[in-house]
Amino acid sequence: MSPTSPTTPTTPTSPRSPRSTALLHEGAQLRARTREGRRVVVMTMGALHEGHATLVRTAREHAGPDGEVVVTVFVNPLQFGAGEDLDRYPRTLDADIKIAEQAGADAVFAPSVDEVYPGGQPQVRIAAGPMGERLEGASRPGHFDGMLTVVAKLLHLTRADVALFGQKDAQQLALIRRMVRDLNFDVEIVAVPTVRESDGLALSSRNRYLSPDERRSALALSRALFAGRDRHAAQQALRARAAELPSTHARALALGALGEARAAADAHAVATPGGPAAVRAAARQILDEAARLRPPVELDYLALVDPADLTDVGDDFVGDALLAVAARVGTTRLIDNLPLTFGAHP
Repeated sequence: MSPTSPTTPTTPTSPRSPRSTALLHEGAQLRARTREGRRVVVMTMGALHEGHATLVRTAREHAGPDGEVVVTVFVNPLQFGAGEDLDRYPRTLDADIKIAEQAGADAVFAPSVDEVYPGGQPQVRIAAGPMGERLEGASRPGHFDGMLTVVAKLLHLTRADVALFGQKDAQQLALIRRMVRDLNFDVEIVAVPTVRESDGLALSSRNRYLSPDERRSALALSRALFAGRDRHAAQQALRARAAELPSTHARALALGALGEARAAADAHAVATPGGPAAVRAAARQILDEAARLRPPVELDYLALVDPADLTDVGDDFVGDALLAVAARVGTTRLIDNLPLTFGAHP
């Protein structure tokens, strides 16, 4: 399983000694632990990396010196469809415990399938609804029903006060927030920004499946998002500059000074409120080029959506949006996203 925090974290504390981290396999063991402050939970499917470590360190800040940080490690079978990688999904519990320890976790909760689903797969599940049928849900039917069901169960088993999730899994984050709101869960959901490698690739447990050539091709996902973000930033800056100019003539001169080749595109940016179409086009150009790489990037979707309901935004959209992409490189399916904010036309 895999974010802007709704609360101000407490003063960061130094990570605790690795020797203080407990490995638990049963919900009863968690319930028996003495609690003084808030319990802050980070849910994972294991195969921890620096992105997860960032979540744990952030959880440590939110928990403070008197709180408790619990990392769950559970590969949820309900989230995997036919032909997906449940069997080959990496199980690295010993390494996961070390990473969690070093990042400041008090306990690692690694339940068995029987502990989470006693008596077999649950007959009653949480349905993600229309939000779960878009984007990732269109390619992976039932995935988000399984995800929400296990998140709900783990929230109950851990009795979390706060739960942290990464922005990289943006649709998951949006659905969890909606579930918590719609079903009156007494827990605070905190989002943590995506952690990237130095070349821009979003950290993911699935990156280990990529060959060197596939990894180079995979960089097109983040480059496409950055191109859309940069185009949006240029539009915003140009509109702000144009709004300050005293006359239409002065505005035309200013645009002309930018160079004839760029003037037409920038004039279009000024004329288009928010510019979602231009953002999509900038990202799409990178992905179209990546489809001709060897190995190619096989695009599943590129979308600019409202994170409240995951519907496409129009050219008059104002507010927070999400530029999201999913693609397959070789046999590995990758996702990535960037948040954007569209302001009113000046």
